[in-house]
Amino acid sequence: MAAHVKLRTVEQAKGTAAKQRTIQRQVARADKAAPDEERPKAMQAGAREYPVPPLPRQHQAKPGIEARLDPAPMYEAPFWRGSGKLQDKVAIVTGGDSGIGRAVAVLYAREGCDVAILHLDEAEDAAETERAVKAEGRRCLLIAGDVQNRAFCQKAVAQVVEHFGRLDILVNNAAFQIHTEKFEDLTEAHFDQTLKTNLYGYFFMAQAAVPHMKPGSAIVNTGSITGIRGSDDLIDYSMTKGGIHAFTKALSGNLLPRGIRVNAVAPGPVWTPLNPSDREADDVSHFGEATPMGRPAQPEEISPAFVFLASPQCSSYITGEVLPIIGGYG
Repeated sequence: MAAHVKLRTVEQAKGTAAKQRTIQRQVARADKAAPDEERPKAMQAGAREYPVPPLPRQHQAKPGIEARLDPAPMYEAPFWRGSGKLQDKVAIVTGGDSGIGRAVAVLYAREGCDVAILHLDEAEDAAETERAVKAEGRRCLLIAGDVQNRAFCQKAVAQVVEHFGRLDILVNNAAFQIHTEKFEDLTEAHFDQTLKTNLYGYFFMAQAAVPHMKPGSAIVNTGSITGIRGSDDLIDYSMTKGGIHAFTKALSGNLLPRGIRVNAVAPGPVWTPLNPSDREADDVSHFGEATPMGRPAQPEEISPAFVFLASPQCSSYITGEVLPIIGGYG
């Protein structure tokens, strides 16, 4: 009896193996017969069409100027209709002169918010952001300085409160990023600059802002896909973005009893001055090409998330979350 069962088991195994080989041959024939397919075109799922790689070759000195980018980043979100989600609130946006910061400032203004823009030394870009905010019918205050400096952060927040009379939203967005292909070439000065801007800057700004915030206020931090997946040639930047995600979660718990929500947006590749001032011209040409969507995001595709997380109408029950907007990565 046992021998009969063993024989039947062996026959079943051979039959299954034969079925697998049949399926294998069928798939091989289908693969061979299928025509070679071109790489899928970049995904266009927005209200308007966005640029796709290859982009024009270009490189800029730090910190990068949006006015010199080709093509110009798309920040206007012309199809977004404001509905008072941030009516009569006051926001600070660090790094608000260009890129994601500018796009956020414009949508905040469209939603009824007055905006203070903190920037390093990009006066031309900051003036354009100011023009765009005022075109939405809201007030704008430009403050130049370095968020690495705790005294500047304290002074800037005090200036905003004095100018507008209140502070409801802090968007920590200023960042420093330069790739290093070989780990040993990441210098202490480079490492220090990244941490001081991306971590100290967020910490200093939050400490300065929180005493002026009331229940219903919000902090929205800009994280990154690099803080989720890492990047082999952006080790220091990835560390800081992962730290920002942890900072978001920890600070949200600390401020919960005070009614202040803290969340983060973690974008994938976005077409901003950060990139041509990081990479060489050939690399910039292919920026965002490796994403599942086959292109970088434009700032106006990211900014609605900042409205969502700042508005008590939209996200009153959300705090301590990191919202990835990463172009199809799993």
